[in-house]
Amino acid sequence: MMSSSKKDRARTSQYAYLGLDRLIHERARLSVLTSLAAHPKGLRFGDLKQLCGLTDGNLSRHMQVLQAAGFVEVSKSFERNRPQTFCRLTAEGRKRYVEYLTVLEQVVRDAAAAKPRSARSLASD
Repeated sequence: MMSSSKKDRARTSQYAYLGLDRLIHERARLSVLTSLAAHPKGLRFGDLKQLCGLTDGNLSRHMQVLQAAGFVEVSKSFERNRPQTFCRLTAEGRKRYVEYLTVLEQVVRDAAAAKPRSARSLASD
């Protein structure tokens, strides 16, 4: 059973959204993870760069951060004597991304529920 102070904290923290991981929440990294989630076999660096609208350097830096967190893996190979960099979401990255989306969906539900209350409040003023 939850104590009254825990109930009060839960009530006052209803919109804290602690599951919105700052590592993922950054726009460019969210774009990278979404692109990789949509392509489970992974993407070439150039294709990922184009999908996310990032420069080489910007994508490279965000990939370093995501790789250090264990969310993505990067492999390098040669194709027709040309270097290729291939990026793929790890199992941990996919798990954390799905958890993040679940919290984001709650944000949308809360906002949708608050909208009618706001409209009623404005009408009564």
